[in-house]
Amino acid sequence: MNRPPERGTIAVWHRSVTSGWMLATGAVSMIGLLVIAVLAGEHRLMALWLLCVPVAFLVTGAVTVTVAPRGVTVRSAVLPFLRRRFPLGRIESATARWTRPIEIGGWGYRWNPGLVAVSLREGDALWITRTDKTRFVITVDDADTAADLVNQLLRQEDGTR
Repeated sequence: MNRPPERGTIAVWHRSVTSGWMLATGAVSMIGLLVIAVLAGEHRLMALWLLCVPVAFLVTGAVTVTVAPRGVTVRSAVLPFLRRRFPLGRIESATARWTRPIEIGGWGYRWNPGLVAVSLREGDALWITRTDKTRFVITVDDADTAADLVNQLLRQEDGTR
């Protein structure tokens, strides 16, 4: 974001990111497991339990990211009620940089001590440092603008325009 928004305006940044291979893998696996559950009664229970895997692919395979005065929200495009919210008061800073999935633990939703990530591809990523020093990373296009807006909103909240 090159210039600050005018007084009285509300700046909001919103992007979606999709991983075609994750959605395809989830859909094909789900169909296959449902077919097994219907046709092979002796394997029905196992097939139904294994449905957790394709559901995870589908839920994390497409996400939307929003930066607004309330903070940062990342939600599943498939099941929008599944989301992570980071209120502005719990964010210390934001940066953007090129990120590879190997740096943050792989593809999909990742958790490591001190780092949580949603990685759907290699590329631009929004890195949020929280006030408890943990970091949240999401690979998303135009992460520079998102990071600039987060930092600008943090300055406004501190009163240091």
